[in-house]
Amino acid sequence: MKVALFAQSGEKKGEIELPKQIFEVPFNKDLIHQALQRQLSNARNPVAHTKTKGEVSGRNEKPRPQKGSGRSRQGSTRNPQWIGGGVAFGPRNNRNFTKDMPKKQRRTALFSALSEKARNEQIIALEEYKTAKPKTKDFAVLLKKLPIKRNALFVIATKDAMIQKSSRNLKNAKTIIANYTNIQDLQKYETVILLKDAIDSMKKLFVTK
Repeated sequence: MKVALFAQSGEKKGEIELPKQIFEVPFNKDLIHQALQRQLSNARNPVAHTKTKGEVSGRNEKPRPQKGSGRSRQGSTRNPQWIGGGVAFGPRNNRNFTKDMPKKQRRTALFSALSEKARNEQIIALEEYKTAKPKTKDFAVLLKKLPIKRNALFVIATKDAMIQKSSRNLKNAKTIIANYTNIQDLQKYETVILLKDAIDSMKKLFVTK
């Protein structure tokens, strides 16, 4: 699979070959969905929290005598049926939403999503990005020179403060390191921009000999 290679000036320099083990994998919708659900579930932070009858304030005495009143027996005003009592089976903030998925399946789902992007011509490559100091305006100008319709995911090989600081205030762009490439970002961002050395990094990370 070949994609267009651009210079920082926006000029097209030709094409670059992508590793077929990553970018020529059959589309698997179900596996991608499963990987996305796992990622969203593992990032979930439960907030809703209710108190049980053992946690609410109140006396632990019987509100009325057991017999003689003709009314129902009640053991405590902290029981769920009383106003201000505890909640039975309510949401708790210690609930675990973590989902597991074999590493091989996660990799296959990621490759499938990247391959679909490549087939739809939504992946381009960039030779390099050099700047004297991080500047959002310069990075925005670069994005306008590239064939980007809506938004872009910028994939770099390693941490680069110049690129990361230049792009972090842009709503239509996000920069991630190659080994953090994930399903959620691939679904959110339409165009993927691979820095040339990021392609080599992905080969080392994902292609097993």
